[in-house]
Amino acid sequence: MNSRAAPATAIPWQRGVAWLLFLGPFFFLSYGFANTMAARWQVSDSLVYGWERHIPFLPWTILPYWSIDLFYGLSFLLCRTALQVDRHALRLLTAQLVSVACFLAFPLRFSFARPESDGLFGALFDALAGFDLPYNQAPSLHISLLVILWVRFAAATRGPLRGLVDAWAALIAVSVLTTYQHHFIDLPSGALVGLLCLWLWPDEGPTPFSAARWTHSPERRRLAGHYLVGALAAAGLGILLGGGGLVLIWLGIALALVALNYAFIGPAGFQKHAGRHSLGAALLLAPYTLGAWLNARLWTRRAPAPGLIADGVWLGRLPDSQAMQAGGFRALVDLTAELPAPWGDWAYTQLAWLDLVPPDSSQLEQAAAAIERLRRHGPVLVCCALGYSRSASAVAAWLLATGRAASPEAALAILQRSRPRVVLGPRHRQALARVIPPAELSGGA
Repeated sequence: MNSRAAPATAIPWQRGVAWLLFLGPFFFLSYGFANTMAARWQVSDSLVYGWERHIPFLPWTILPYWSIDLFYGLSFLLCRTALQVDRHALRLLTAQLVSVACFLAFPLRFSFARPESDGLFGALFDALAGFDLPYNQAPSLHISLLVILWVRFAAATRGPLRGLVDAWAALIAVSVLTTYQHHFIDLPSGALVGLLCLWLWPDEGPTPFSAARWTHSPERRRLAGHYLVGALAAAGLGILLGGGGLVLIWLGIALALVALNYAFIGPAGFQKHAGRHSLGAALLLAPYTLGAWLNARLWTRRAPAPGLIADGVWLGRLPDSQAMQAGGFRALVDLTAELPAPWGDWAYTQLAWLDLVPPDSSQLEQAAAAIERLRRHGPVLVCCALGYSRSASAVAAWLLATGRAASPEAALAILQRSRPRVVLGPRHRQALARVIPPAELSGGA
């Protein structure tokens, strides 16, 4: 028996080849089927902006357009684990399935006549026309796959090579317009599908739905309903307005994902790790994140500074890097799931809690232990979006667990001396009353 183990960095290329042997034929069969059905239905609908008629036809851009096929195959060589291979393949497969479903449900046709071209470029256009009819428009599968492939190549390159990868990816994206393959609306819709695939199949860790279950929390169900109504309203208004108003569909998708997180997935759906969201989550949720940040700044505009509670523990809103440095903080306890945290030279602990949802006693005990642990580094700021509820309940739990307060009411009184707008409702107080000091805090202050 050979006791020598395979190196941990060995590329699982056989697994990648197996996936390619499935994905290649599946691509041509499913894509061709959607094309054939659109032709049989004699689809003539198009979604095109007037300014698109000024987009030039550039025959040479057929080269970057075709090059995505090469990147598709090579991308599997950049996967370093079997899990990465599988997740990468599932992203590509999901993009194919979602796009083909859209092609069949909402078939569109490219409406411009493509000028003639000759030579090498003409031959490449002729080869493309052999299987690609002027259908299969929105979302652009080319762009969806490009998003997935670019992420894989970008993660594997550095320095000038990374710049070349980014530039070539941008050229491929532009080429879908300059080869007269797609109208503009196909690009952002294709990008959204690609980002959705990144969110569904992260490189590491569990998938969003692996532990999803219907919540029994009345607060979460109520908020999920509100976000769902907002999602339907935003998407419906975007469709009704058309034109530039279609950007509201992005807001609708973001709010729908937030509703899904509140109803089923929980904080893990925001995919926040070490203070930053995954690329898919960050871009899909960008309209919601911007709104949440603006809302937090609006509510705290008259009292932006954090307040000292006791013994180097401060309470406030989620800061930026400048506020962390100006306050002299050496540690940050971040209780937000929806907002990115600042990066800097300080200790950091993330406990992602959903906004407006009271934490339970185990969460509070975990927060109390984290606060006490980070005090070793110096002044610690405990924060959430506003610094009035989630973070306040965490600091209250620390006060109780360390003996600095004898009851939830006493803890609230201490908090309100520094932060008068702190709000701890009945559910917060009930959870605080059940807090048992963690072992490391049982000795008190």
